Order: sequence, then structure tokens, then C-alpha cells
Amino acid sequence: MFRGKNYKESEKLVDKAMLYDAEEAFDLVTKTAKAKFDETVELHIRLGVDSRHADQQVRGAIVLPHGTGKVARVLVFCKDERRQEALDAGADFVGAEDMVQKIQSENFFDYDVVVATPDMMGLVGRLGRVLGPKGLMPTPKAGTVTPDIAKAVNEIKAGKVEYRLDKTNIVHCPIGKVSFGAQKLYENYLALIGAVIRAKPAAAKGQYIKSCVTASTMGPGIKINTAKQM
Repeated sequence: MFRGKNYKESEKLVDKAMLYDAEEAFDLVTKTAKAKFDETVELHIRLGVDSRHADQQVRGAIVLPHGTGKVARVLVFCKDERRQEALDAGADFVGAEDMVQKIQSENFFDYDVVVATPDMMGLVGRLGRVLGPKGLMPTPKAGTVTPDIAKAVNEIKAGKVEYRLDKTNIVHCPIGKVSFGAQKLYENYLALIGAVIRAKPAAAKGQYIKSCVTASTMGPGIKINTAKQM
């Protein structure tokens, strides 16, 4: 794989064999980010579970103390009488049957999160095939199927992130921007890693967190020692 000059320079700052304390890792991630834009910092957590089993799923959502640095666009499915409530809370798009048709006929996906009231899930279920693969299907576990529209939208706008296990048993999640600085990234990391640890399935056996790596959008991976958090 071709790597640019900046990446190669950043790579020299990182000892690939070393497990860094979290504070040091985030200080390093800010130094290895050399792109001309404000890079996103992500966390990649490999878990000792098997995502093929329903009783070993890891999924949830948490409001990061300092947000993600990105204001999410929210689509709300609710009945017409609650439309204004959703808009007042900051929803970018609100609809019901009309929005289902727009998504189906126009491939409308100009939003990052979908929220639905419980009484709309019969309608939203028809979009499972298109929303599901994009990770946009509302779920009670992520707090996106709820009668409290205002709370859900406010939390999402404040920096709520959903974490979920992928097919390779890894959780990938943004925890902020390089411009946040090491301390805020570290505090967001503590919130996310804590949530993932609390979400440990009862069926999980052996070592739960296998590895944890942080990286900026264009920077090299930095391994974190999670022993302090366990």
C-alpha cells in the first residue's frame, strides 16, 4: 500500500510494539495528525466475543463528555401532531409516510441518525432493507426508538454516539477531533471504554478487551494499554 510522506513521518513517532498509556496515546495522536483538515480521532476496540451469537452482542449508545466535533443531522419519524416538538428539539427532517416514500423513491439519505417513536416502527420497518445496511435503523437499545423525541434529539446533537460490534468482533467509534487536544480526547475515551466494559455480555468468556487502537483519519494506529480501565 502506498503511504504518503506525512504518514511515513508520523509513523516514525509511533512504536508499533508498544502499548501506550491512554493519556500518552492521545498526546501522540495529536502529534501524528498532519493533514490540512481537522482529522477525526477514532477508537477501534477488538473484543473477545463472537458476534455470530445473539447472547454475545455488544451494542449501545453514550453521550461523550465533549461530543464528537460533528453535529449530526437527525431524521425523526413521528405522527403529525408531534412534528413541531421534533423540529423545536433540533430535528433536521421530520415525517411519516411521506418520508418513507421519499427514501424509497429518491434514495434520500442526507442524515446521520434516525429517531422514531414506538408507534411508528411498523411504518419504519418497511425501510429495514435500506436503513439496516447503513446502520441507520432505529433501535431501543441505542435510544433511537423512544416516545421522548426531544431528549433523543438533544442527546444526539450533544454528541451521542452509538457503538456496536461488527462481524470481525471490533467496535469502531469516533471520539472527537484532533483539535480537541489530548485531554478532551482522553476524557471521551474513558466514557466510551467504560460503556463498552459495562456492556460486557454475560456469555463472554476469557479476555474481554483483546486490543484497543486509536488513530486520526490520516494517521497511524497507536495501541492503548487498557489494563487501568478493566
